[in-house]
Amino acid sequence: MAVAANRVFRVERANRKSAGKPSLVSSNGSDQERHEEIMNALEALREHTDPQEAISQQVVETCQRDLQEAQKIKDELTQIHDAIAETKREIATLHDAGRDDLKVSRMTDELGAIIEGTEEATETILQAAEDIDNNATDLIASLKQQANKDQASDIQEQVVKIFEACNFQDLTGQRITKVVNAFCFIEQRVDHMMEIWGGIEGFKDIEKVALPERTDHEELLNGPALLEDENVASQDDIDALFD
Repeated sequence: MAVAANRVFRVERANRKSAGKPSLVSSNGSDQERHEEIMNALEALREHTDPQEAISQQVVETCQRDLQEAQKIKDELTQIHDAIAETKREIATLHDAGRDDLKVSRMTDELGAIIEGTEEATETILQAAEDIDNNATDLIASLKQQANKDQASDIQEQVVKIFEACNFQDLTGQRITKVVNAFCFIEQRVDHMMEIWGGIEGFKDIEKVALPERTDHEELLNGPALLEDENVASQDDIDALFD
């Protein structure tokens, strides 16, 4: 911004013309003091009538502050952009891990299979224990010697312990169900976030996070197959190998 030239007052011009020349009129001390008072008043008046320089400095300082704030906002937006990009990479990897054992949906199904498997096994154990208890009751009724009856009673006591121990299935099922519900919630939230960012199509070109490699025997460990799995060996196929 251009700074306006200082206005020169008539008294100043007269003073500059007479500078270096002998004065025709002698001046005493009071005249000199009066002259200095006038010059000081003119200097103060100039400061009030010419504020461009002060305004220019204020504008520069304001612009500098605005630039600093703009740079901070730019840095924060860059961090937000990087965080979103990294989140999309993690979501893409989580949704399409490349390995079934790392997918959230697969883990949910595996936990569900655990609940079903333990429930079936527990029912089998309880049914067998109940049959043993009934047979022990019939045996006690048919025995004559007290020692033999006591042995049959011991069998019934052990059967009761089996019944009590099978309570684990109910507690385990409840805990695993909570974990399954949590995984389902996470999977739903991931799918919802993917829909916000354009669905599965919007994640095709995103680079996935590198997965841990499986070595040696780990490559052969795929675990038991689920009922809905295809192209896997069943227990009947394995039994046929030994026929």
